[in-house]
Amino acid sequence: MDGNSPLDDDTDGLAASKVVGTQTLVRGLALLECVADGVSHVKGISTRLGTRRSTTHRMLSSLVAEGYLHHVPHRGYTLGPQLIRLGQRALEQRPIAGIARRQIEELARRTSDTVHMGVLDGAKVLYLDKIPGTRGLEMRSRIGQQMPLALTGLGKALMFGIPRERWKGLYEEALGLASPDAHPLAWPDYEAQLSEAAVRGWAYDLEENELGIRCVAAPVHDISGGIVAAISISSPIFYMAEAQMRELGPVIRATADAISRDLGWES
Repeated sequence: MDGNSPLDDDTDGLAASKVVGTQTLVRGLALLECVADGVSHVKGISTRLGTRRSTTHRMLSSLVAEGYLHHVPHRGYTLGPQLIRLGQRALEQRPIAGIARRQIEELARRTSDTVHMGVLDGAKVLYLDKIPGTRGLEMRSRIGQQMPLALTGLGKALMFGIPRERWKGLYEEALGLASPDAHPLAWPDYEAQLSEAAVRGWAYDLEENELGIRCVAAPVHDISGGIVAAISISSPIFYMAEAQMRELGPVIRATADAISRDLGWES
C-alpha cells in the first residue's frame, strides 16, 4: 500500500478542479477583453488567446447564453446586455461619478464640447464618464478606457497631487504607452508647463495624446483635500484655439471646485 487514503484522492481532485476553474475564469475574462477591444470573430479571438477554435467557440456560446456577449450573424460578437448592466452598477458603486454627473452635463451643454471625468489608475488615467459634445465630431475616448497619465489633460490635472519627483518617471512611462499619433513635449518643456499648470489650477493638453485634439482639465478634491479625480473639456483644434483654452481654464476650474464641494471639500 502507498499510504494514500480515499480522502487524499478527493482532496487532490478538489484542488485540481479549483485550478481548472480558475483557468477557465481567467480565459473567459480575457475573451471578454478581446471582444471589448474589437476582436469579434472566432479566428481572431483564438489567435489572441492561444486557444483552439473549438474551445473558443464553446466559451463564446456559453457567454452568449448567459448574456455577457451578443452574436450578430456575419459581423461577429459584441458585448452583451449583462455587461451593460454590470457596467452601470460599477458606475453607481463609484459615487463620485454619480455626484459629478449633473455638473459635467451642464458643462458640456454650455460649451458644446466633450467633457470627460477620470481617476488615477497607476500610470494611466481611467475614464469614468464622458459627455459627448454637440459639434458632430466623435473622439476615440470611451468610459472604462485607460490612457497614459502624463500625456492627457485629465492625467496632468491628477498629477498635481503626485510628488514632483515622480513626474519624470510617469512621463517616461507614458512615452512607452503613447499611441502612434501622440505628440509629446520634450521633458524640459513638459516639466515647465506642468509646474505652471499646478500653480494656475488647470492643465492643457496640446495634442500630446491625440493629434488634432486639445483639452483643458482641472482636478477634483475630496473632503480631505486630496485629488481624487479630474474633469476636462476636449475639442478638435479648430474649436480650441489657445485663446479659447485660456478662457475655458477658469470655467473648468469652477466646475471642478463645485464637484469638490459636493464631495465635502472646503477651499
